[in-house]
Amino acid sequence: MGLENPFLKLLESGKPILSDGAMGTMLHKRGIGFDVCFDELNLINPAVVGDIHREYIEAGANIIQTNTFGANRYKLEQHGLEDKLVEINAAGVELARRVVWASFKNVMIAGDVGPLGVRLAPFGRVLPEQARQAFAEQIAAMANAGVDLVIIETMTDLYEVREAIAASRQVAPYLPVIASMTFTRDDRTLLGDDPVKVARAMHGYGADVIGVNCSGGPNQLLRILKIMREAVPEAKFSVMPNAGWPQQVGGRIMYPADPEYFGDYALSLWNAGATVLGGCCGTTPQHIAAMAHALENAAERVEIEREAAAVADHDEPQPTNAPPTQLAKKLAENSFVVTVEMDPPRGLSTHKLLAGASLLAEAGADVIDVADSPMARMRMSPWAVCSLLQRRIGVETVLHFPTRGRNLLRVQGDLLAAHALDVRNVFVVMGDPTAIGDYPDAADNFDLVPSGLIKLIKQGFNAGVDHAGVDIGQPTSFFVGCALNLHPDDPEHEIKNLRRKLRAGADFILTQPTYNPAKAHEFLERVRNEVGESMRPLLAGILPLASGRHAAFLHAEVPGVLIPEEMRSRMNQAGDAGAREGIKIAIELAHALRADFNGIYLMPAFNRFDYAAEIIETVKREIE
Repeated sequence: MGLENPFLKLLESGKPILSDGAMGTMLHKRGIGFDVCFDELNLINPAVVGDIHREYIEAGANIIQTNTFGANRYKLEQHGLEDKLVEINAAGVELARRVVWASFKNVMIAGDVGPLGVRLAPFGRVLPEQARQAFAEQIAAMANAGVDLVIIETMTDLYEVREAIAASRQVAPYLPVIASMTFTRDDRTLLGDDPVKVARAMHGYGADVIGVNCSGGPNQLLRILKIMREAVPEAKFSVMPNAGWPQQVGGRIMYPADPEYFGDYALSLWNAGATVLGGCCGTTPQHIAAMAHALENAAERVEIEREAAAVADHDEPQPTNAPPTQLAKKLAENSFVVTVEMDPPRGLSTHKLLAGASLLAEAGADVIDVADSPMARMRMSPWAVCSLLQRRIGVETVLHFPTRGRNLLRVQGDLLAAHALDVRNVFVVMGDPTAIGDYPDAADNFDLVPSGLIKLIKQGFNAGVDHAGVDIGQPTSFFVGCALNLHPDDPEHEIKNLRRKLRAGADFILTQPTYNPAKAHEFLERVRNEVGESMRPLLAGILPLASGRHAAFLHAEVPGVLIPEEMRSRMNQAGDAGAREGIKIAIELAHALRADFNGIYLMPAFNRFDYAAEIIETVKREIE
């Protein structure tokens, strides 16, 4: 490949090269619906496409991309246009060339190639050779029409981008290739590949420029660019961000990042190693103009300090970039958190569960705790319940994760299942012995105690490796809780266990129900003195009393639960109004415990979620 190609000449000069921005966004702004085949507009409404090209050239773009993002056989088939593939692609190039000629500016034309819109084997039915042929016929049509380079963009599958690059080399080996992938919020592709693996793979496939586009806004792509450049320092890079993550407002798709913001980031992206810059979804000629203005007076690239620690070999575990859970954020902000425990149903019906959770969420519950086989009784898997609540109700959950009855294989498989369902708050406990439940002869053994499981999650899975130190492909981002009995028979033993859990990495603490704030405070003072700075946020267990008999049962038969005689007397005197008195006591406890705790952990007796809702509303109202 010779340097006579205008793109390669400019690439070797080291000067920033500015591409255009979104085509789909601009077409939609002109009233064209998303159900229309944008690529066919090259034939039936070339004026609207040409106007957009013209605006980007006037904004300062050095490259305009043809309106051919979806002009491959598979996508055109969806509109019955597969027989017009060559015509549509050639028209896209000719249209761009006419606009460039009319501008009297030195602007290059990039043949735009998007994903096929089908899954390749082994994740789909399309074979690699079929994908390569589909890319080849599109790229050949544009090459024959006279493009200056090929841009393969918004790819999510390394198998697919490999075939696209190979197709371009096969039919037009003289054309430079930019190959660009897109990433999700956790800085991974949709198939889970990290930036290091992506950069090394695309460089190995022979791309002239390694790119990242779409994804989030400039901030995320700047971070990914630094990682990719560290992985392949000898490569050339392209960055074309979205105008932030899209939001639906009043039925319209809106992008938050304005042109000024893009202008501010243009120099940062160039200094971080991007030679080709531009915009993707949500960007406009105004965004490109702001970038052009920032870059036009740029002197030589100012090398920023590389973040070597941000990148390791892609075969080594890397820390997760996933955002914190809502529970983690609220505890970090020192907000008063209210979480409520719910039991999974005994059968298939989830109607009552969803109705109760909806009521609790409306009342102001921050999180729903989902128990796992409480009292060792058979119930629906809490994984399914957590997923249902998060998807249907929109409330975050905490998965109770007992170690009892699970060997190491099941523990780790269940953790992966939870994370795949986006259940990232986990409360680790020993669990109730099967001898007290429906199946007393069921296996009751375990491979890990709670502190061991916390260590496995925080120091293993959250670092990207399993218990054996084997790479799991992507670090998890669990936020892990542990238990604390505020009224233990052996305080020294309880504190020793807590210290182990905190040392293993526990992030927060849920306590057994307490009815004596003074004694709880006294014990916590001792805990804090002995544990020191490793202490974590505490949520005080509150189990609303339903009657005098209920109070007597809890005090006499539930380990760790001590109810003062005065409180038991109040419940007895309340008689038939015992539940109302229990609500009143729960509210009093919430206020009395507030000085020592970061929130409360409500455990509604007998599934009286209406009582819990009343407690939540009252407590939150009085706190605010």
